[in-house]
Amino acid sequence: MKLIKMGLVLVLLSTVQLLYAAEPDSLYAWKTTLEAGLGTTQSSYTDNWVGGEVGSLVWAANVHGTAQKQLSPKFRWENELKLAFGQTHSQDKVSKNWASPVKSTDQIRYDAIVKLTLHTWVDPYVAGVFESQFYDASYPAVKRYLNPINLTESAGLSRTLFENKDGKATTRLGFGLRQYITKVIVDTTNETTEIKSTSDGGLEWVTDWNAQLSKNLTYTTKLTLFKALFYSNADQLKGLPNENYWKTIDANWDNILTAKVTQIVQVSLAWQLLYDKEISQAGRFKETLSLGVNWIL
Repeated sequence: MKLIKMGLVLVLLSTVQLLYAAEPDSLYAWKTTLEAGLGTTQSSYTDNWVGGEVGSLVWAANVHGTAQKQLSPKFRWENELKLAFGQTHSQDKVSKNWASPVKSTDQIRYDAIVKLTLHTWVDPYVAGVFESQFYDASYPAVKRYLNPINLTESAGLSRTLFENKDGKATTRLGFGLRQYITKVIVDTTNETTEIKSTSDGGLEWVTDWNAQLSKNLTYTTKLTLFKALFYSNADQLKGLPNENYWKTIDANWDNILTAKVTQIVQVSLAWQLLYDKEISQAGRFKETLSLGVNWIL
Protein backbone atom coordinates (compact mmCIF):
# COMPACT_ATOMS: atom_id res chain seq x y z
CA MET A 1 0.00 0.00 0.00
CA LYS A 2 2.87 2.40 0.69
CA LEU A 3 4.08 1.99 -2.90
CA ILE A 4 0.58 2.69 -4.23
CA LYS A 5 0.30 5.84 -2.14
CA MET A 6 3.74 6.92 -3.32
CA GLY A 7 2.66 6.51 -6.93
CA LEU A 8 -0.47 8.60 -6.36
CA VAL A 9 1.59 11.34 -4.75
CA LEU A 10 3.98 11.38 -7.75
CA VAL A 11 1.08 11.80 -10.20
CA LEU A 12 -0.43 14.58 -8.05
CA LEU A 13 2.88 16.42 -7.78
CA SER A 14 3.45 16.22 -11.52
CA THR A 15 0.00 17.67 -12.23
CA VAL A 16 0.69 20.60 -9.91
CA GLN A 17 4.03 21.20 -11.61
CA LEU A 18 2.45 21.25 -15.06
CA LEU A 19 -0.05 23.90 -13.99
CA TYR A 20 2.59 26.08 -12.37
CA ALA A 21 3.70 29.05 -14.48
CA ALA A 22 6.95 31.01 -14.10
CA GLU A 23 8.64 33.94 -15.83
CA PRO A 24 9.75 32.63 -19.26
CA ASP A 25 12.91 34.72 -19.35
CA SER A 26 14.30 33.31 -16.11
CA LEU A 27 17.14 30.79 -16.49
CA TYR A 28 15.84 28.78 -13.53
CA ALA A 29 12.12 29.11 -14.23
CA TRP A 30 9.81 26.19 -14.87
CA LYS A 31 9.38 25.50 -18.59
CA THR A 32 6.05 23.76 -19.00
CA THR A 33 3.82 22.46 -21.77
CA LEU A 34 0.32 21.06 -21.44
CA GLU A 35 -1.70 19.57 -24.28
CA ALA A 36 -5.19 18.09 -23.93
CA GLY A 37 -7.42 16.51 -26.56
CA LEU A 38 -10.86 14.96 -26.92
CA GLY A 39 -12.06 12.90 -29.88
CA THR A 40 -15.52 11.41 -30.44
CA THR A 41 -17.48 9.39 -33.00
CA GLN A 42 -21.26 8.99 -32.61
CA SER A 43 -24.22 7.36 -34.36
CA SER A 44 -27.68 6.19 -33.21
CA TYR A 45 -30.79 4.51 -34.65
CA THR A 46 -34.44 4.20 -33.59
CA ASP A 47 -35.88 0.77 -32.69
CA ASN A 48 -37.74 0.57 -36.04
CA TRP A 49 -34.62 1.10 -38.14
CA VAL A 50 -33.95 -1.72 -40.61
CA GLY A 51 -30.62 -2.78 -42.07
CA GLY A 52 -28.83 -4.21 -39.05
CA GLU A 53 -26.90 -1.09 -38.04
CA VAL A 54 -26.35 -0.28 -34.39
CA GLY A 55 -25.58 3.04 -32.80
CA SER A 56 -22.34 3.76 -31.05
CA LEU A 57 -20.49 6.47 -29.22
CA VAL A 58 -16.71 6.27 -29.03
CA TRP A 59 -14.75 8.90 -27.14
CA ALA A 60 -11.17 9.25 -25.98
CA ALA A 61 -9.48 11.97 -23.94
CA ASN A 62 -5.77 12.48 -23.47
CA VAL A 63 -3.41 14.79 -21.63
CA HIS A 64 0.31 15.19 -22.30
CA GLY A 65 2.36 17.57 -20.21
CA THR A 66 6.00 18.32 -19.50
CA ALA A 67 7.68 20.39 -16.82
CA GLN A 68 11.41 21.12 -16.77
CA LYS A 69 13.49 23.22 -14.41
CA GLN A 70 17.18 23.95 -14.05
CA LEU A 71 17.38 23.71 -10.27
CA SER A 72 20.95 25.00 -10.16
CA PRO A 73 23.95 25.18 -12.54
CA LYS A 74 24.58 21.48 -11.84
CA PHE A 75 21.10 19.94 -11.47
CA ARG A 76 18.15 19.74 -13.88
CA TRP A 77 14.71 18.24 -13.15
CA GLU A 78 12.54 16.94 -16.02
CA ASN A 79 8.97 15.62 -15.71
CA GLU A 80 6.55 14.10 -18.21
CA LEU A 81 2.94 13.07 -17.62
CA LYS A 82 0.70 11.09 -20.01
CA LEU A 83 -2.96 10.41 -19.26
CA ALA A 84 -5.48 8.75 -21.59
CA PHE A 85 -8.96 7.34 -21.13
CA GLY A 86 -11.77 6.40 -23.49
CA GLN A 87 -14.93 4.32 -23.75
CA THR A 88 -17.14 2.72 -26.39
CA HIS A 89 -20.93 2.81 -25.98
CA SER A 90 -23.04 0.67 -28.31
CA GLN A 91 -26.69 -0.24 -28.93
CA ASP A 92 -28.14 -3.73 -28.89
CA LYS A 93 -28.74 -4.95 -32.45
CA VAL A 94 -32.33 -6.03 -31.77
CA SER A 95 -33.73 -3.82 -28.99
CA LYS A 96 -31.55 -0.79 -29.78
CA ASN A 97 -31.06 -0.34 -26.03
CA TRP A 98 -27.71 1.08 -24.99
CA ALA A 99 -25.35 -1.35 -23.28
CA SER A 100 -22.93 -0.50 -20.52
CA PRO A 101 -19.80 1.25 -21.83
CA VAL A 102 -16.64 -0.70 -22.55
CA LYS A 103 -13.22 0.80 -21.95
CA SER A 104 -11.29 1.46 -25.16
CA THR A 105 -8.11 3.16 -23.89
CA ASP A 106 -6.59 3.69 -20.45
CA GLN A 107 -3.11 4.94 -19.53
CA ILE A 108 -1.31 6.67 -16.69
CA ARG A 109 2.42 7.29 -16.98
CA TYR A 110 4.64 9.70 -15.10
CA ASP A 111 8.40 10.04 -15.70
CA ALA A 112 10.71 12.05 -13.45
CA ILE A 113 14.43 12.53 -14.18
CA VAL A 114 17.08 14.45 -12.26
CA LYS A 115 20.27 15.08 -14.25
CA LEU A 116 23.68 16.23 -13.12
CA THR A 117 24.44 18.75 -15.89
CA LEU A 118 28.19 18.59 -16.30
CA HIS A 119 28.11 19.99 -19.87
CA THR A 120 30.27 17.09 -20.99
CA TRP A 121 29.62 14.23 -23.42
CA VAL A 122 27.22 12.53 -20.96
CA ASP A 123 25.30 13.56 -17.84
CA PRO A 124 24.66 11.23 -14.87
CA TYR A 125 20.98 10.84 -13.94
CA VAL A 126 18.50 9.21 -11.57
CA ALA A 127 14.96 8.52 -12.78
CA GLY A 128 11.63 7.15 -11.61
CA VAL A 129 8.62 5.94 -13.63
CA PHE A 130 5.06 5.28 -12.45
CA GLU A 131 2.79 3.32 -14.83
CA SER A 132 -0.78 2.19 -14.30
CA GLN A 133 -4.34 2.61 -15.57
CA PHE A 134 -7.43 4.19 -14.06
CA TYR A 135 -9.14 0.84 -13.55
CA ASP A 136 -8.66 -2.80 -14.54
CA ALA A 137 -11.57 -4.03 -16.70
CA SER A 138 -10.23 -7.55 -17.29
CA TYR A 139 -12.84 -8.91 -14.83
CA PRO A 140 -15.85 -6.52 -15.04
CA ALA A 141 -17.56 -7.85 -11.90
CA VAL A 142 -14.73 -6.56 -9.71
CA LYS A 143 -13.48 -3.04 -10.31
CA ARG A 144 -9.78 -2.74 -9.45
CA TYR A 145 -8.66 0.85 -9.63
CA LEU A 146 -5.01 1.72 -10.35
CA ASN A 147 -4.25 -1.90 -11.21
CA PRO A 148 -1.66 -3.07 -12.00
CA ILE A 149 1.05 -0.64 -10.90
CA ASN A 150 4.54 -0.77 -12.38
CA LEU A 151 7.32 1.22 -10.73
CA THR A 152 10.83 1.70 -12.13
CA GLU A 153 13.82 3.36 -10.48
CA SER A 154 17.03 3.75 -12.48
CA ALA A 155 20.39 5.52 -12.51
CA GLY A 156 23.04 5.85 -15.17
CA LEU A 157 24.28 8.16 -17.93
CA SER A 158 22.26 10.29 -20.35
CA ARG A 159 23.08 12.24 -23.48
CA THR A 160 21.22 14.80 -25.58
CA LEU A 161 21.78 13.62 -29.17
CA PHE A 162 20.57 16.91 -30.66
CA GLU A 163 18.33 19.84 -29.79
CA ASN A 164 17.11 22.60 -32.12
CA LYS A 165 13.94 24.47 -33.07
CA ASP A 166 12.63 21.39 -34.91
CA GLY A 167 12.98 18.91 -32.06
CA LYS A 168 15.05 17.15 -29.47
CA ALA A 169 16.42 13.62 -29.09
CA THR A 170 17.83 12.18 -25.87
CA THR A 171 19.00 8.76 -24.79
CA ARG A 172 19.95 7.25 -21.47
CA LEU A 173 21.45 3.96 -20.31
CA GLY A 174 21.56 2.73 -16.76
CA PHE A 175 20.72 0.11 -14.16
CA GLY A 176 17.09 -0.18 -13.17
CA LEU A 177 14.88 -1.81 -10.55
CA ARG A 178 11.24 -2.63 -11.33
CA GLN A 179 8.32 -3.53 -9.07
CA TYR A 180 5.04 -5.05 -10.29
CA ILE A 181 2.10 -4.61 -7.92
CA THR A 182 -1.17 -6.39 -8.72
CA LYS A 183 -4.52 -6.67 -6.95
CA VAL A 184 -5.42 -10.34 -7.35
CA ILE A 185 -9.09 -11.38 -7.01
CA VAL A 186 -9.41 -13.99 -4.25
CA ASP A 187 -13.22 -13.98 -3.81
CA THR A 188 -15.54 -13.00 -6.66
CA THR A 189 -18.65 -13.23 -4.46
CA ASN A 190 -17.46 -10.72 -1.90
CA GLU A 191 -15.32 -8.88 -4.45
CA THR A 192 -12.23 -9.13 -2.28
CA THR A 193 -8.68 -8.79 -3.52
CA GLU A 194 -5.18 -9.13 -2.15
CA ILE A 195 -2.01 -7.39 -3.25
CA LYS A 196 0.83 -9.41 -4.73
CA SER A 197 4.11 -8.05 -5.99
CA THR A 198 7.22 -9.18 -7.83
CA SER A 199 10.42 -7.35 -8.71
CA ASP A 200 13.40 -7.56 -11.00
CA GLY A 201 16.49 -5.57 -11.90
CA GLY A 202 18.76 -5.10 -14.86
CA LEU A 203 19.88 -2.79 -17.65
CA GLU A 204 17.55 -0.11 -19.04
CA TRP A 205 17.93 1.90 -22.25
CA VAL A 206 15.46 4.71 -23.03
CA THR A 207 15.44 6.92 -26.13
CA ASP A 208 13.10 9.90 -26.67
CA TRP A 209 12.57 11.95 -29.81
CA ASN A 210 10.22 14.91 -30.22
CA ALA A 211 10.12 16.30 -33.77
CA GLN A 212 8.35 19.19 -35.48
CA LEU A 213 8.13 17.60 -38.93
CA SER A 214 6.35 20.61 -40.43
CA LYS A 215 4.34 23.62 -39.30
CA ASN A 216 1.28 21.49 -38.55
CA LEU A 217 2.79 18.01 -38.07
CA THR A 218 4.53 16.73 -34.93
CA TYR A 219 5.88 13.32 -33.97
CA THR A 220 6.77 12.01 -30.52
CA THR A 221 8.30 8.62 -29.81
CA LYS A 222 9.75 6.80 -26.81
CA LEU A 223 11.57 3.45 -26.99
CA THR A 224 12.31 1.59 -23.76
CA LEU A 225 14.36 -1.63 -23.63
CA PHE A 226 14.96 -3.56 -20.40
CA LYS A 227 17.18 -6.60 -19.89
CA ALA A 228 16.52 -8.28 -16.53
CA LEU A 229 19.51 -9.75 -14.72
CA PHE A 230 17.61 -11.08 -11.70
CA TYR A 231 13.98 -11.80 -10.83
CA SER A 232 12.33 -12.31 -7.45
CA ASN A 233 10.32 -15.37 -8.62
CA ALA A 234 13.15 -17.08 -10.52
CA ASP A 235 13.36 -20.00 -8.06
CA GLN A 236 9.63 -20.72 -8.37
CA LEU A 237 9.95 -21.09 -12.16
CA LYS A 238 12.76 -23.64 -12.18
CA GLY A 239 11.89 -26.72 -14.23
CA LEU A 240 8.92 -25.03 -15.96
CA PRO A 241 8.72 -24.32 -19.72
CA ASN A 242 8.74 -20.58 -18.99
CA GLU A 243 11.72 -20.82 -16.63
CA ASN A 244 13.87 -18.35 -18.58
CA TYR A 245 11.22 -16.10 -20.11
CA TRP A 246 12.07 -13.31 -17.65
CA LYS A 247 15.59 -13.10 -19.12
CA THR A 248 14.28 -11.97 -22.52
CA ILE A 249 14.57 -8.24 -23.33
CA ASP A 250 11.31 -6.34 -22.74
CA ALA A 251 10.42 -3.60 -25.25
CA ASN A 252 7.97 -0.69 -25.15
CA TRP A 253 7.74 1.55 -28.24
CA ASP A 254 5.21 4.38 -27.83
CA ASN A 255 4.41 6.78 -30.70
CA ILE A 256 2.04 9.61 -31.55
CA LEU A 257 1.76 11.53 -34.83
CA THR A 258 -0.34 14.68 -34.69
CA ALA A 259 -1.59 16.82 -37.59
CA LYS A 260 -3.20 20.17 -36.80
CA VAL A 261 -6.19 20.90 -39.07
CA THR A 262 -7.16 24.21 -37.46
CA GLN A 263 -6.14 26.03 -34.30
CA ILE A 264 -8.18 23.63 -32.11
CA VAL A 265 -8.97 20.68 -34.41
CA GLN A 266 -6.39 17.96 -34.95
CA VAL A 267 -5.97 14.40 -36.21
CA SER A 268 -3.87 12.06 -34.07
CA LEU A 269 -2.50 8.63 -34.85
CA ALA A 270 -1.09 6.81 -31.81
CA TRP A 271 0.42 3.36 -31.76
CA GLN A 272 2.24 1.28 -29.18
CA LEU A 273 4.20 -1.93 -29.54
CA LEU A 274 4.90 -4.00 -26.43
CA TYR A 275 6.94 -7.16 -26.03
CA ASP A 276 7.15 -9.05 -22.75
CA LYS A 277 7.63 -12.80 -23.18
CA GLU A 278 6.29 -13.48 -19.68
CA ILE A 279 2.92 -12.06 -20.76
CA SER A 280 2.85 -13.15 -24.41
CA GLN A 281 5.36 -14.78 -26.74
CA ALA A 282 4.15 -12.49 -29.52
CA GLY A 283 4.31 -8.71 -29.57
CA ARG A 284 1.22 -6.76 -28.52
CA PHE A 285 0.08 -3.84 -30.68
CA LYS A 286 -2.37 -1.01 -30.02
CA GLU A 287 -3.41 1.67 -32.52
CA THR A 288 -5.74 4.66 -32.11
CA LEU A 289 -6.80 7.13 -34.81
CA SER A 290 -8.81 10.12 -33.63
CA LEU A 291 -10.18 13.42 -34.89
CA GLY A 292 -11.19 15.94 -32.30
CA VAL A 293 -10.57 19.17 -30.49
CA ASN A 294 -7.22 19.94 -28.93
CA TRP A 295 -5.99 22.56 -26.49
CA ILE A 296 -2.39 23.66 -26.03
CA LEU A 297 -1.72 25.67 -22.87
